[in-house]
Amino acid sequence: MIKFTKEHEWIKIEGNIGIVGITAHAKTQLGNLVYIELPKIGTEVKKGKEIAIVESVKAASEIYAPLSGEIIETNLKIVDNPSLIDESPQDQGWFFKLRIQNPDELTQLMSEESYKSYIND
Repeated sequence: MIKFTKEHEWIKIEGNIGIVGITAHAKTQLGNLVYIELPKIGTEVKKGKEIAIVESVKAASEIYAPLSGEIIETNLKIVDNPSLIDESPQDQGWFFKLRIQNPDELTQLMSEESYKSYIND
């Protein structure tokens, strides 16, 4: 299952683990990415709080935690090669994985259909 935030992050749920990245729509809005700052493994995050940063040729943008949890893995490949996010935002372009602390927070996120409607309004 994949859910989306109004801030244009996606989270793929696999058991009690969430894999997080930015949407293709966000990537399009940002332009060419030149720098990515990922959270440290072991960091406790709260839903809606800043957790990572992306910089493009246009601007710097914060990435927010879609759910509360603990960072258990980061994708260092995107730090060395930000174009992976361009090529595959929901596959190779993920940012981090977190152990979900409060599954009830999922109800506050959008389905893919709801997200598409949100960005097209």
